[in-house]
Amino acid sequence: MADDRPRRGRGRRPAAEVRKEILEAAAELLFDDGMAGFTIEKVANVSGASKMTIYKWWPSKGALALDGYFHRVDPELVFPDTGDIEADLRTQLHSFLRVICHSPAGRVIGELIGQAQSDPDLKAAYLARYSGPRRAKAVAAIETAKARGQLRANLDPETVVDQLWGACYHRLLLPDQPLTDEFVDALVDNLFHGIAE
Repeated sequence: MADDRPRRGRGRRPAAEVRKEILEAAAELLFDDGMAGFTIEKVANVSGASKMTIYKWWPSKGALALDGYFHRVDPELVFPDTGDIEADLRTQLHSFLRVICHSPAGRVIGELIGQAQSDPDLKAAYLARYSGPRRAKAVAAIETAKARGQLRANLDPETVVDQLWGACYHRLLLPDQPLTDEFVDALVDNLFHGIAE
């Protein structure tokens, strides 16, 4: 992708517009080049924002990359609420699978998780702005299903989240087995129908 676009004029733009353009530029660069080619300078060049403006909102390139990633994928990961928790979990996991298996998002989130191990700002941003909110949505859906009497009252929603999404991340990051629709369906089937005879 070209990163020599002309810089916009110096007139003040609304902060929300500038922020959106920075996130779109970050997502574009990240999905095209991965973390290896991702820099604050390139994002500034593509978005027309100054590096000073970017650093005012993001403490590191990792934190910006994460927000760019989330800006791109969040619309595709809406958590459904049809009143049927099994169907909703299945639908959400299939949406997650499409995002990480059929777009550069899987490679990108793997790189971000890897870099978060040595970048405290990225790790904090990952927990606060991506993993935490995504987990909270799943936990809320499970709690709602418990209140509706669809799930047992003493079920721990956090464990369910780890069983379902944790298994998907495991296959994404340690790809010794394929991450497929059949795998996702088997996870949900095992959860709801058990593994014992």
